[in-house]
Amino acid sequence: MVNKMVGKIGDTPIIGSGTYANNLCAVSATCKGEAIIRHTVARDVAAVMEFKGLSQKEASGCVVEECVLRGNVGLIVVSALGEVTMPFSTTGMFLACATEDGYSQIGIWTSVE
Repeated sequence: MVNKMVGKIGDTPIIGSGTYANNLCAVSATCKGEAIIRHTVARDVAAVMEFKGLSQKEASGCVVEECVLRGNVGLIVVSALGEVTMPFSTTGMFLACATEDGYSQIGIWTSVE
């Protein structure tokens, strides 16, 4: 997290909260660690995909917009098919992706889909 406050938890490498993978997707979360831990964000994306049957784009959007207070989370979600979604509810998030078929995208101020 850019300019993170001293003593605050940043990226959260706790399985289920900040990072999670199963047969449907792989998720990595970043931003305010306390919110990410409290809401088990990464696992929630996979659970929404599994139990509601939503795509990774729909599931990650649901978690970012409805489950965590605005300004507290950014995600990188890769589906089992290799589709990448990077939604966030913060003002901006440094992000980039490149796929094996040559697609690449870099961004800061808007979600990459």
